[in-house]
Amino acid sequence: MASSIAVATSPSCSTTISSSHNSLYSKHATSQTWKFGTIRFYKLMKQLPSPLLNQRRNLVCAVSQGGAEEAFKKTVEIDRLIDKLREANPKELPQLVVENVLAFNEGFWIRLAARTDTCKSEDDKKDYEELAATLMSTVDLLVHKTNKKIESATDVLKTILNHVVDEDQEISWPPRDPKALTLMEQELNQREKEGSLDEGFLSEVNAQLRQAKEDGDKPGLVAMLQKVLQLYACRMLSKRSYAKKGNEILKAEQFLENVIKAPESEWNMLLLNGLTIAKGDISPEEFYAVIKKRRERVLIRTEGGSYQQRVLTEYLKGIQSRFEEIVQALQGNP
Repeated sequence: MASSIAVATSPSCSTTISSSHNSLYSKHATSQTWKFGTIRFYKLMKQLPSPLLNQRRNLVCAVSQGGAEEAFKKTVEIDRLIDKLREANPKELPQLVVENVLAFNEGFWIRLAARTDTCKSEDDKKDYEELAATLMSTVDLLVHKTNKKIESATDVLKTILNHVVDEDQEISWPPRDPKALTLMEQELNQREKEGSLDEGFLSEVNAQLRQAKEDGDKPGLVAMLQKVLQLYACRMLSKRSYAKKGNEILKAEQFLENVIKAPESEWNMLLLNGLTIAKGDISPEEFYAVIKKRRERVLIRTEGGSYQQRVLTEYLKGIQSRFEEIVQALQGNP
């Protein structure tokens, strides 16, 4: 079974990056979802004349008996959030917005508008209006920061891929220039030193890879993005060595580290030369044990559910799958 981030050995293929298809050169819709789910609905409520606001409140109340309890619970939750936001000081408010960003939907703004409209004093009404304006400003700032991060991750990925993209925006796989992969790896390593290969970057690569697979007409781009994830996993897994225990060299660990550092195309040769079932001195049991141990270390040292954890464990699974295929072929056992 091949790893999901392993680049399959296939005939040479190339693909042209289309501006209408390739989401590397398009903006994400995340910030737009936030904007449409917050500012638009509040402004809409502010623009409605009083009779329509009254009609809207009547419609909100005109729910079926079966859904009345659920609607009441949601209203209570929104009211609690509004009260919490009103009581928060200027330092606490931005953090509250971040923690509850998904709550700023149509229902939230409708409820806030209703509470504003039913205020008994002008002072209270102004307090609510100021709260709404502050919330909109805070959400806008959050959207701006998110856009900046997304654009930064996109720019980093484009810079890494530039070494295999020609002037016509065409990606060829394997690259026409033998030095292209080396240059790409050097660029990725440099970006890692700068701290640019964070969760935002991995999220971007995975999003582009998923889109390219769905499009189905960019095999070169799919292979290239898979290679980026391979190089990332190789880089991160090679930063710490477990091959030494005091003055002792742990041969099985050292062998695994050699496989980790090698290109995927060289795994077969390395495994055949290193395992006892072929030409080497590492037993299949020893090699399986160190792979299992390394995966456990990854799970401990990375955040659960993170893209980093997923990419690193998938890379190790790819090595394990190749190892199991070779053992099965040579021993005839599953």
